[in-house]
Amino acid sequence: MIKLIRGGCYYMSGTLVKENQAFKTSAEREQARKGTMAYAVLKKHNRGDEENLKLKFDAIASHDITYVGIIQTAKASGLQEFPLPYVLTNCHNSLCAVGGTINEDDHVFGLSAARKYGADFVPPHIAVIHQYMREVEAKCGRMILGSDSHTRYGALGTLAVGEGGPELVKQILNKTYDVKRPEVVAVYLRGNLKKGVGPQDVAIALCGAVFKNGFVKNKILEFIGPGIKNLSMDYRNGIDVMTTETACLSSIWETDEKTHEYYKIHGREKDFKEMHPADPAYYDCGISINLSAIEPMIALPFHPSNAFPIRELIAHPKEILEEAEAAGRKLRGDDKFSLTDKITPEGIRVDQGVIAGCAGGMYENIAEAYEILKGKSTGCGEFSLSVYPSSQPVYKALVENGYIGGLMDAGAVIKTAFCGPCFGAGDVPANNGLSIRHTTRNFESREGSKPAQGQLASVALMDARSIAATAANGGILTPATEVTYTKKVKKYFFDAEIYKNRVYHGAGKAKREEQLKYGPNIADWPEMIPMGRHLLMRAASVIHDPVTTTDELIPSGETSSYRSNPMKLAEFALSRKDPAYVGKAKTIKADEDVRRETGALPEHVLKDLAGIVPAEGTIYGSFVAAVKPGDGSAREQAASCQRVLGGVANIAQEYATKRYRSNLINWGMLPLLGDKLRLKVGDYIYIENIAQLIEEGAQKIPARLISHGTVKEIELHMDALTPDEKKIILSGCLINFNAGKR
Repeated sequence: MIKLIRGGCYYMSGTLVKENQAFKTSAEREQARKGTMAYAVLKKHNRGDEENLKLKFDAIASHDITYVGIIQTAKASGLQEFPLPYVLTNCHNSLCAVGGTINEDDHVFGLSAARKYGADFVPPHIAVIHQYMREVEAKCGRMILGSDSHTRYGALGTLAVGEGGPELVKQILNKTYDVKRPEVVAVYLRGNLKKGVGPQDVAIALCGAVFKNGFVKNKILEFIGPGIKNLSMDYRNGIDVMTTETACLSSIWETDEKTHEYYKIHGREKDFKEMHPADPAYYDCGISINLSAIEPMIALPFHPSNAFPIRELIAHPKEILEEAEAAGRKLRGDDKFSLTDKITPEGIRVDQGVIAGCAGGMYENIAEAYEILKGKSTGCGEFSLSVYPSSQPVYKALVENGYIGGLMDAGAVIKTAFCGPCFGAGDVPANNGLSIRHTTRNFESREGSKPAQGQLASVALMDARSIAATAANGGILTPATEVTYTKKVKKYFFDAEIYKNRVYHGAGKAKREEQLKYGPNIADWPEMIPMGRHLLMRAASVIHDPVTTTDELIPSGETSSYRSNPMKLAEFALSRKDPAYVGKAKTIKADEDVRRETGALPEHVLKDLAGIVPAEGTIYGSFVAAVKPGDGSAREQAASCQRVLGGVANIAQEYATKRYRSNLINWGMLPLLGDKLRLKVGDYIYIENIAQLIEEGAQKIPARLISHGTVKEIELHMDALTPDEKKIILSGCLINFNAGKR
């Protein structure tokens, strides 16, 4: 089904060939390395050298959880107007269900910013961010940067990257996105999907094959091969958006007549061009996928890579569910979580189905779901099915072609374009409920439950077709390959009038004289102090889980309404993973405030240091230690919440994603590495001459660990920083750096 090729390979005459079988010289290899589509797009946008890329993007995009903070940061750094196309969408906090007026206040602020600085503004319920960007902004050969981790438009020939907000601020301020040249992975597709197998099945199988082994981490996936022509554009887009869950940096696909037709349907034929790798093209490694062998898949809690064929799960429910159940109980630290209770004489019973967002809410997914449910019923029991078309144009086409009415007849509830089911702000299941979803993620508590209040539900990811088959079977888990239905769907027509009449098109039309409109919850960033000559820091949280997601660092769902208020949001930091963290971080920050006011650390801190006397110029802050933090979302608040609470560093064995490490740096925190340190909450680490070490680009950081009255010499590490990254950390954060503070 999926084969990994470890080591270099060539794409030659339509075939993927291992490097040791291609008989190419090193000079030929280096020339062929420049033959990838990724190389050509990166070269066009690069302002740096061949290995140290400094990229300028063609457009940027944010949604209503992130754009307020980005605009506030850029404004504090001297923003006058947006120098490149910027799209502000409203698909995360669009329900306005939490916090009174504050969600809509953010939307009013967003529109005022779009008018003042020159941006496009997509009102609530009109489109989810990535569907709008596909329909309007993607172009062959373009690069787009988005403040959402699922910024992926590779199937449309656009190299797109999801990052934290500060990286968008850099683009707004005419700076560059700096990254070492990423490796490029050939994803060779062949064969044809069986009826009943959809894009999410391919995506789950791919995540299962490459996430846990880090095979494509921070690399670019380049989709090539004869199997592409057998996939519709909705299928390609559906696979592509899920590549984020492999931990890759970005993606790009070969384009063809189907791509051309997509652009033509959307009135943008001029934005199409054929894109193919050279012959030969060299790749750093490869993945071969036989589409004909893909079968309906399920990603069990609590990660998209926890992948199983549905057939296998149905055949061995107890063994497989017990394994996932044990993982859930370990995460929770108790025995209250259950999955095996879903096993019944009829089969595995699920409680809820959802088809939504940038992955599930596309036209063909919903149309095929209708064909499977046609003439059937979702039942009048506990099982429910919700469907969210990804944009109003998609919704309108589904209505006009009869699909929406048919789904409603079957018992499905149809809702507007909204990302809530992807991050816990919509369709939260009942306690201990199991929801099957064609959405992007299924991390612990991401569906909206609150473990601290004794709640825990879970999500399994599936394709819309098998969700519909399960709905037609009254909530008993059923793969779509076991049902009879008509796969052929009616032709899709895009209605541009919807966007013409409702979207504010202000890109390049700044009205500087206009004023921003602030709601009472929108607050400026607090002061961030610069790095000192020396650093004393104390562990406020130590996390031993193999992976710590950004959802665990700062929860999604109920916190989203507070992301325009840094201090209020910080109260939720690590609340689901380590509820004591905020109090401990605040105590450390209060002691640093005393030092700044009086010139000396409080006596109780000095007593803990086992005779070490911090040198003059020492600052004091907190740090978080974790094995592998930052998996998942691009949300910068995972780092900024630590920073506003006085955080100065993270210490990890490795960082799950480049974007989380970038967020730490942009908020003035050290992305330190350390292994086998056996750190405990309350431990101190003292680093002399940290400012000098940063300036010199030191990758080995000598330090002293003070733990319960004992002192131990240790060595921390830090991967290379760019010149600007050094200055940002020394300045205290990106805002200070742009304002010239040190």
